[in-house]
Amino acid sequence: MTPSKEWPDAPEPVWQVNKKRTSHPPLKENIETDVVIVGGGITGITSAYLLANEGIRVVLLEANQILNGTTGHTTAKITAQHDLIYDEFLNHFGKEKAKQYYQANTEAMQYIKQTVEKNSISCTFSEEDAYLYATTPEYARKLTSEMRAYQQLGIEGEFVNSMPIDISIKAGIVMKNQAQFDPVAYLTPLVEAFLEKGGQLYEQTVAIDVQKGTKPVVVTKNGSTVTCKHVLACSHFPFYDGNALYFTRMYAEASYVVAASTKKKFPEGMYLSAEDPKRSLRSHTFNGEKLVLFGGESHKTGQGNRLSDHYKALKFFGEETLGIEKVAYRWSAEDFYTLDKLPYIGPVTKGQENVLIATGFHKWGMTNGTAAALLFRDYVLANDNPYMDLFIPSRFYADPSMKTFLVQNADVAGHFVKGKLSIPKKKLSELKDDEGAVVRVNGKRAGAYKDSEGCIHLVDTTCTHLYCEVEWNDGDRTWDCPCHGSRFGYDGKVVEGPADKPLANLSDELE
Repeated sequence: MTPSKEWPDAPEPVWQVNKKRTSHPPLKENIETDVVIVGGGITGITSAYLLANEGIRVVLLEANQILNGTTGHTTAKITAQHDLIYDEFLNHFGKEKAKQYYQANTEAMQYIKQTVEKNSISCTFSEEDAYLYATTPEYARKLTSEMRAYQQLGIEGEFVNSMPIDISIKAGIVMKNQAQFDPVAYLTPLVEAFLEKGGQLYEQTVAIDVQKGTKPVVVTKNGSTVTCKHVLACSHFPFYDGNALYFTRMYAEASYVVAASTKKKFPEGMYLSAEDPKRSLRSHTFNGEKLVLFGGESHKTGQGNRLSDHYKALKFFGEETLGIEKVAYRWSAEDFYTLDKLPYIGPVTKGQENVLIATGFHKWGMTNGTAAALLFRDYVLANDNPYMDLFIPSRFYADPSMKTFLVQNADVAGHFVKGKLSIPKKKLSELKDDEGAVVRVNGKRAGAYKDSEGCIHLVDTTCTHLYCEVEWNDGDRTWDCPCHGSRFGYDGKVVEGPADKPLANLSDELE
């Protein structure tokens, strides 16, 4: 991507801009506590806040910096309208479970609203109507089925033929009184309150294993440990899976956002297309200027084409819809899907009730992540919760899980073989500044990135998770694994799991 004044050179979420961030030290000793939480996003921070308020000793570990993962790269819609989902859940799981999913997410939304009001948090929280719309007859019929599901489940929604925004549609469903906010501004005061309650927070601390027992021990990459009563794995992908092979039961999708000032006025509300490629819209006022967040362009991580084209497609959509004055920010996010699209929240495996995971929020982490934190609180306090069975990770529904399992793992196998057999098409000497590609160096397949100063960064392209071959992401300057969604920086450092080891550095091959 060619840098210009109209196009940001480096990806940066608007939520991260001009935020005062306090760094926290890494853990360098062996300690003991009641609960260890791994992962400093919305699930981990909300869990830490809730449990600290109950007088429980909590240690929060973050592999990098808190609020810089998926939570810091979201579009930050707070809604129970999760695309075309309720008709599917009604058919697969029945009326009770489909309704429970809606209730869990609605309660999570209400919790966020109450927390903002109670603590007077300045996070641009606003209640908005959420629209799911169809632009083709095929998807208009699917929206009709979705509306019937709303009616059966008692979900408040309205079928519409037009929207406040100037997009021609065949049909739409509006869910009133949903919300949006700045997630970093919302969670920062929760972190401060957690620390004031005696909570301990360690950044740059990579948890890699759990030693099982009545008092499990979390082991970190540098050898320090935390002994506790409960472990809450709130990392994007579970850092510990208890041999449940979650990498075979989930798949990762990447999506993109451009935040732009527009020529036409944005009419408020939140919007999402039912069709692919996805198109998402919402507004955000930043430094007195209203920006519109155009999101979408989803694809399996590492399997897009020229990934910078996804940003360009969103900019083009913005031009068509509202007219673009300037793209101020751009960023991407990665989200995990479970086999049946219900998140995994609960004991990592049967028999390990004191090690809990929360993952697979399928792009709706603001409510699902908050619902997970509320559920975790009840697990730790041994309280009943009506959603435990709904989200239990050990579940398996033959329909649709078996079909999804077979399709996704066949896809993984195909990309594994394709990566091993592919022949690099570019020579190292052909790389331009700010360009990356798979090349061959001294007979070896290698990943090369030439930075803006002409320096070559060379890494092994074999993913350290399960040895698939990574591909270059020219939009974000990362190496992405098409098999299980691991992402690495151009220098090989881990950006997203399940991998927890960097790509091997091959700089010596250049000498």
